Amino acid sequence: MFQNKPNKDTSAPVTIGNIIGQGTHLEGTIVTTGNLRIEGNVTGGIQTKAKVVLSNTAHVRGNIVAQNAEIGGTVHGTIETAELLVFKSTAVVEGDIIATKLVFEEGAYFDGKCKMGGTREEQKADKLHATPSDLKEAKNPLTINTKQIFQEPYKGQKHSMHTGPSIHKEKK
Repeated sequence: MFQNKPNKDTSAPVTIGNIIGQGTHLEGTIVTTGNLRIEGNVTGGIQTKAKVVLSNTAHVRGNIVAQNAEIGGTVHGTIETAELLVFKSTAVVEGDIIATKLVFEEGAYFDGKCKMGGTREEQKADKLHATPSDLKEAKNPLTINTKQIFQEPYKGQKHSMHTGPSIHKEKK
């Protein structure tokens, strides 16, 4: 009457979710292959081959390395994602970010440097395989040459910039 149904293939890896609940404070490095949700406080690094989600109550003081990340809380450290990095409107991030794709919701706060493109490991690998001509710095149109700005306008002109001590005598 009852027939056994064939079992599905169980050889595929199962992604196990990890949760650091609100009110929890964890000190140390977290390394996981599964998804991670943080609602509490973490002091230390986070590394996963999956997705990290920080709720609006989360506070992380350390670096985050993940495949994808969704930040809704506070992070003091570098965030590095191989794919997508999303800053929710409640995000406060003080540190550098490296991501292939980046989404900022209105209201998100970010203070740091942003590098779009591959992860640091990919960048290091690219430099290892680069030819010497590839490693020469390309001119960046956004780079300001302060020597040029402050000196060129004065070439051949007398200027009133103060170049040393001066003594003013009062006339009586």
